[in-house]
Amino acid sequence: MSTLSSFIRASAICTALALSAPLFAAEPQHVHAAPAVPNKAAATQDALRDLWLGHVFWVRNVATNTFAGDTTAASAAEKQVVANAEAIAGAIEPFYGKAASEKLFNLLAGHYGAVKDHITATQAGNSEGQKAAILKLTANANQIASFLAGANPNLPENTLKGLLTAHGAHHVQQNLQLKAKQYEQEARTWTAMKDHMYVIADALTAAIAKQFPEKFA
Repeated sequence: MSTLSSFIRASAICTALALSAPLFAAEPQHVHAAPAVPNKAAATQDALRDLWLGHVFWVRNVATNTFAGDTTAASAAEKQVVANAEAIAGAIEPFYGKAASEKLFNLLAGHYGAVKDHITATQAGNSEGQKAAILKLTANANQIASFLAGANPNLPENTLKGLLTAHGAHHVQQNLQLKAKQYEQEARTWTAMKDHMYVIADALTAAIAKQFPEKFA
């Protein structure tokens, strides 16, 4: 089985397992359904949803403009990807401090770097470059999962690995579909990506609210 097929298959399995489990843990080794969120938590959830949706929106713009040969537009979109990563990382600073925020930014930069490598390789028809980018995406997903689980005991590492690996697979699938001009299929992938971003944002919100109840009182 090819690296790409294995990556997408494994990601699909991880997603099914992750999404079949609730996303809120009372104990580090278990995940329980989140209660109804109060106003402050709801506002945090909305903010994180917007930020994570912004991530896939701007990365998609990098891909579409790269495949169209518009380097100026791709560069402008990339600046927004970086600004968005800074905003996502900044969102955890009030809870975990500046050092953690900087660490998350570096990890998100690594995620985008792997996605961009895949875009570049896909544009060039470089299958070996695509495989290398997928390996980077997988390793980075594991790093982010380890970091977040280490910061918050309400975020099971294996669940996070499944969610983040599936997210990387969405990027890969989207790149291939855009390059092949499979726009109807890519529209379905976009919907799945958007919904998946909401799952990740909601899981982070629930875990943070559980860990820092005083900040949401």
